[in-house]
Amino acid sequence: MATSTASTTNIMLAIFEKKTNSLDIYRPLRNFIVLNYSEREAQNLEDDLQTLKELRSDIERGTSDSLPARRDLLQSYYKALCAVESRFPISPDKDHINTVSFTWFDAFKNKQKASQQNIHLEKAAVLFNLGAVHSQMGLSFDRSAVEGRRQASHSFIAAAGAFAFLRDNVAMKASVGSSTTVDVSVECAGMLERLILAQAQECVYENTIAKGSSPGVCAKISRQVALYYEEALGALNNAPLNQHFDKAWMAHVQLKAALFYAEACYRYSLELHEKEEIAEEIARLKSGVNALSEAKKSSPKGAAQQLLDAINKLEANLNRNLERAMKENDRVYLMRVPPASSLPPLPTFSMVKPMPMNEVLDASKEKMFASLVPDSSAKALSRYTEMVDDVIRTQAEKLQQGSELARVRLKEMDLPDSILALEGNFTLPLALKEDVEAVQICGGPAGLEGELQQLKDLRRVNQELLVQTEELLQKEATEDAQFRTQFGTRWTRPQSSTLTKNLLDRLNRFAANLKQAAESDARIERSVREHSALMSILDRRPIESALPTLARPIMSLDASEDAIVGALKLSLRQLETLGTERAGLEDMLKEMKRKDDILPKLMTSTGSYEDLFRKEISKYDHICQEIAQNLEAQEQLLMQIQAQNDQFAAIFNLEDYKASRERSYKQIEAAVAKFQEIKENINEGLKFYVTLQDAITNVKQQCSDFVMTRNIQCREMIDDVQRQISGLSFQDGKSSGGYTYPSVGQPHQVQRSNSPQTTEPGNVPNSSHPQISNYHPPQQPTMPAFSHAPPPYSSQQPPPMPQQSAPSYHMPASGHPYPPPQHQQAAVSHEYGQPAYPGWRGPYYNAPPQQPGSMPRPPYTVPSPYPPPHQSGYYRQ
Repeated sequence: MATSTASTTNIMLAIFEKKTNSLDIYRPLRNFIVLNYSEREAQNLEDDLQTLKELRSDIERGTSDSLPARRDLLQSYYKALCAVESRFPISPDKDHINTVSFTWFDAFKNKQKASQQNIHLEKAAVLFNLGAVHSQMGLSFDRSAVEGRRQASHSFIAAAGAFAFLRDNVAMKASVGSSTTVDVSVECAGMLERLILAQAQECVYENTIAKGSSPGVCAKISRQVALYYEEALGALNNAPLNQHFDKAWMAHVQLKAALFYAEACYRYSLELHEKEEIAEEIARLKSGVNALSEAKKSSPKGAAQQLLDAINKLEANLNRNLERAMKENDRVYLMRVPPASSLPPLPTFSMVKPMPMNEVLDASKEKMFASLVPDSSAKALSRYTEMVDDVIRTQAEKLQQGSELARVRLKEMDLPDSILALEGNFTLPLALKEDVEAVQICGGPAGLEGELQQLKDLRRVNQELLVQTEELLQKEATEDAQFRTQFGTRWTRPQSSTLTKNLLDRLNRFAANLKQAAESDARIERSVREHSALMSILDRRPIESALPTLARPIMSLDASEDAIVGALKLSLRQLETLGTERAGLEDMLKEMKRKDDILPKLMTSTGSYEDLFRKEISKYDHICQEIAQNLEAQEQLLMQIQAQNDQFAAIFNLEDYKASRERSYKQIEAAVAKFQEIKENINEGLKFYVTLQDAITNVKQQCSDFVMTRNIQCREMIDDVQRQISGLSFQDGKSSGGYTYPSVGQPHQVQRSNSPQTTEPGNVPNSSHPQISNYHPPQQPTMPAFSHAPPPYSSQQPPPMPQQSAPSYHMPASGHPYPPPQHQQAAVSHEYGQPAYPGWRGPYYNAPPQQPGSMPRPPYTVPSPYPPPHQSGYYRQ
């Protein structure tokens, strides 16, 4: 096998940079900022202006830097120009920056130049120089080694990308007007892209030969090299390039195209020889020889001698193989050689393509002049945001509608509840389950007995308090009657019946309240007994154990139940997966919107905003397609679930189960309602008894105060009467037949006798009422309420005493006395003359507003653990 002839050429073209004149870009841009924004803004952007000025100065210096540093400089300056373009209008217009004119010389004819007040010329020149630097980097590598050829190929690919970017994005805008150069035209940029790609593919071909690849593979790669050179040659032979480049360039490209075409024919003929396809082999060799001969004749002078030597060597190899093949055909195969025009094109295989430069030259992340946002960009951003919001809103509504549709359809089919019921995992509706849990937390129906017992205990405590209070008054009345009988007319103080009438009336009303409450308690107890069977279901734990079960059919003809249930479960899991996917898609949409900031792209965009909008909004297309596919899959799956559920319902007699389950639900609801009704009545009774106990305790304290005061008066009057009887007269300031009471607030000056003094346990005066628990055992045997008829009471009122009066029945709690009453009966009537609980509105529960200086209302004797009594009609008199 002959060695490669093309691999020894190693002759490639490099492109030199364009030259420019020096330019002051700093001052015009700063003046524009001051004029259109403010001096402060210009000061804030001073660093950016200086950076731009330095970048432009470095560009003007030419190729003094290393090639990689030069490449980085050109890329940075191009991105800076994109930031300038969107914020600073540079044009001949009087309202724009019209003092900046960019001048660049042609790279191939240095005497030609272009000068424009157009930033696109500056950008085009920078892109051209970027491609030129990459091509120079490709030639700088050692292409005699495999690694060097690989690195050279990458540099040529980058150069081709720069020229392609120039052709597609900037060249047309830079060629506006009369002052232009051919090197940055669309035609020249396209030609250079093809030329550089041919050199990149040539490097790949040389490596393919070095690796010893098959002749067929080498032929395909070589033919693609020739095609790239042929495309570049076609552009060079047409206007405006046919008169612009040196003949050496034309000869180089033409000879390279012929060389690699002939190389492909040579490699392909080797493969044909191995297959013994002699006729086509001869035709391919002849085609290669003819291509080389024609190229040598028609190509201009000036080609490199090394390239000419490679052509001659390849031509000799082709002729040698051709002669051998023709002899073999004449002696052995005797096949007819087809004409070259009848041969199919040689196969090709491209190993290179231009490097995409969009990311490399993306200026959207450029921070230079970021604070300057033109109105046009802000309005465009607002419009784009509305477009995105519309997409997000539409897709979110579709997702929500899909989830709601699935929920409703499953509810109609009673899924997955029926499947759960078959597995024993059924449950109550959420609201009903919460009600049952609330009932069970507070003790359930079994706990009502304890609360009924509490009602009984509280009722008994109130009855005992009433009896004790009545005994206090009866004992005092009995003692008063005994002394009145003993002393006759000398016993001049008012009768007890006159003073205790209102207290007894209140006690009578309390007794009536207790009687009615006892009747209500009896009704509650009857209700508990009558509905105990209904409420017993609430004691089931868990409550789901009271529900009917969905059982398998007793008899089965084909035993297909498991298969039907399994298929239905699988479909439900698939439906759940689709729902999870929808949630993820919605989150993805929101995340995309959060990260979707195109303002930098708007600021650097040089084309139509509509084109940018269409490109950016297309990011959401794949998610929209996924949402549509998800909803379509759900619809198909729901139809499948409907059919499977119909089979399931028929086999497992689902309708009867549903009816039984609904009856259980209604029974539980009725039990909960009855329990809540009874519980409410019990709570009302507890509140009533606690409140009534406070009221009775208060009246008992008032009675104790009354009895204590009467005992003090009794002892004083006994001493006075005894002195009268013994003939001793102490009438200092006193009337001859009356007795005066000490004034409220004055200390009692009592002459104590040696006789023993009887004092009831409750008669000891205290500054505050004693604390009495809600329930305590009686201190004395319970007596029937009001078992003794009260003695006849006199209607005589106590005579007014100017110096002293009887003390109030309320003992002061804070040490400050009440205002002295006008007369005793009026005070008693005011305190105790109102109806009792629950219709009672006496001062203990509803006192009138206190006047300044009056005594504060006494607190409850026993603090109630319940809120204020609720005035319902259950215990109303």
